[in-house]
Amino acid sequence: MKPHTPQSATSLPRAPRDEAHTRMTKYFAMMAVRLTCFILMVVVTPYSWYTWVFAAGAIFLPYFAVVIANVSSGQDEPRLVPPERQIESGAPPAAPEPAAPPVIRIREADRTDES
Repeated sequence: MKPHTPQSATSLPRAPRDEAHTRMTKYFAMMAVRLTCFILMVVVTPYSWYTWVFAAGAIFLPYFAVVIANVSSGQDEPRLVPPERQIESGAPPAAPEPAAPPVIRIREADRTDES
């Protein structure tokens, strides 16, 4: 059994929902830039060196979007901030758990046909 120690609210990691939202926002922004590069590559004329820059953006941005979206923000690691105050509950301390819980065995009885 793990030792029960109080956990400080400041040492909790980010909620998975918030982390996923942040990653999706980063990915969506990069994909919007990629779409803009692709449109500019086709629409802007006369074609010149900047056409190649737009093409490179349209080709390589998906890789960078995935890498940047999956980079940890560093907040996933819990900060070791011990709680300075603990609120004592008015309840008596819990009784210790039994050493071994009782085991109930169920066996299927042999059936004999009486016909």
